[in-house]
Amino acid sequence: MSAVLINLLYIISSILFILGIKMLGAADTARRGNRLSSVGMLLAVVATLLYLGLDWRMVAGGIALGTIIGGIAAMRVQMTGMPEMVALFNGFGGLASLLVGVAEYIKLRDGGMSHYLEQLEKQSGVTVPDWFVMVAIGLTVLIGGITFTGSMIAYGKLAAKISGKAILFPGQKLINIILIVASFVGMGLMTIGVDSPTAVIAGLALVVLSLVLGVLMTLPIGGGDMPVVISLLNSLSGIAASMAGFIILNSVLVVAGCLVGASGIILSMIMCKAMNRSIGNVLFSGFGATTQAAGAVQGEMKASSTEDAYYVLEAAQSVVFIPGYGMAVAQAQHAVKELASLLEANGAEVRFAIHPVAGRMPGHMNVLLAEADVPYEQLCEMDQVNPIMNTVDVAIVIGANDVVNPAALNDPGSPIYGMPIINAHEAKTVYCLKRGKGTGFSGLENALFFGENTRMLYGDAKATVSALVSEFGK
Repeated sequence: MSAVLINLLYIISSILFILGIKMLGAADTARRGNRLSSVGMLLAVVATLLYLGLDWRMVAGGIALGTIIGGIAAMRVQMTGMPEMVALFNGFGGLASLLVGVAEYIKLRDGGMSHYLEQLEKQSGVTVPDWFVMVAIGLTVLIGGITFTGSMIAYGKLAAKISGKAILFPGQKLINIILIVASFVGMGLMTIGVDSPTAVIAGLALVVLSLVLGVLMTLPIGGGDMPVVISLLNSLSGIAASMAGFIILNSVLVVAGCLVGASGIILSMIMCKAMNRSIGNVLFSGFGATTQAAGAVQGEMKASSTEDAYYVLEAAQSVVFIPGYGMAVAQAQHAVKELASLLEANGAEVRFAIHPVAGRMPGHMNVLLAEADVPYEQLCEMDQVNPIMNTVDVAIVIGANDVVNPAALNDPGSPIYGMPIINAHEAKTVYCLKRGKGTGFSGLENALFFGENTRMLYGDAKATVSALVSEFGK
């Protein structure tokens, strides 16, 4: 098959990727967008096999094995485990890019630089300098290694395998800077020559440094910042894939990697803006390493019963649900949807207020509510719902913490001061569904729970919401 036809197929694949990502921006087209992107990837894989003349049986076997593993994992994972599965898959993407970089370096060393460059020019029709190849390999290994081990640490935090708090030690930032500088020095030494013992040692050191950096750069990030970390790691996995595309001069891999990388960075910036923090603050501040001092919030939490809550909800004309990770833990989204439908049938206007960093990954709450068939038009962003929150009769907070904490507005001493929140405290009545009196994942006490207009409904969120549903059925 000619190079012209192959490049045409790659262009078609790239267009399908772009269209697929665009369609993911709306709930009613997201599934079609996902399928469209899958078709694009299949087309790219087939075109590559036909062009390079690879043993399709081995590749098909790998695809089949990956499909089986991915399919089983996707079917077995609970919605509460979705964030850690995303982190895990991000990590495998980074590992794949790292292995591509290592494999290409071995191929380069065995065949010689001149032969390698001839093969690249024959495959792509592009002439590249030898230093470009070595830098591309170095960046692929560095970014891929950081993505892999960083994602594994993120997985451990999300899955409670290790502490979800920020883990700090003296001199941590200095050590990270030294390792980053050493990594770039290693990449520079790799350009000396592929047969140079110095270059080989530098390449091996770069692999180790990248893996260590991924660990050390993720440990100081607390659980409250996990949505940003997941998005950033997803971006890094795309950038690593793009670097791998530069090594083998595969245009569709470059395009796909750049799309993932750019979209992940944009999403990370959006979430940082939603927290009124910078990327640097998220990565290096150690947010959540210390908890708020006991007694910093004045007042007491006032418990209520589902029977009392029913009478307030039965008379409500407007209700706003504010979901958080607690809803995911309790798998309460279907019960919440049922309660919302009953409130609508009773004449109330129902909305769902979604904060950009609610949950443990980007779009976590949107995924849960979509699974429960909550109408997309009922989902409101923070800026849409805050202006009318003081007119809302009842706000129901389900497992959310920092994203509704008034300390972000009125306590300059709070670590989250200045962070935009959903102004649940402005509603006439607030019901907070919570398992107990402990702090949230970030370790901060929530001033909302002590408000005069706030009542606590303790217990499993699904059981509590189901009890409210039963009250409406009496």
